[in-house]
Amino acid sequence: MAKNVSLDSMDQKVALAKRCSHEGAKAGAKAAFFATVATAIPTYACGKMLPWARANLNPTAKALIVSTAAGMAYFIVADKTILKTARQNSFKQQV
Repeated sequence: MAKNVSLDSMDQKVALAKRCSHEGAKAGAKAAFFATVATAIPTYACGKMLPWARANLNPTAKALIVSTAAGMAYFIVADKTILKTARQNSFKQQV
């Protein structure tokens, strides 16, 4: 037996999904910014101070370290935020 789903109900679900993903993207961007700052400062400082890092880490390696940390922070925080808001919305709809 097929359920009759109204168009308004589907529009509301789509709007909630867009809001969840937008909140996740904003939170992920904030986390990526802070991760970039938190990894760039020590990475470039080590590149100046430590002889091993000066000899073995070229600018591309330093940029790769920083961008990897930023990318991981973005995806982890965005995923957790999207799941959290989706869970909150599902509890609101049940009650």
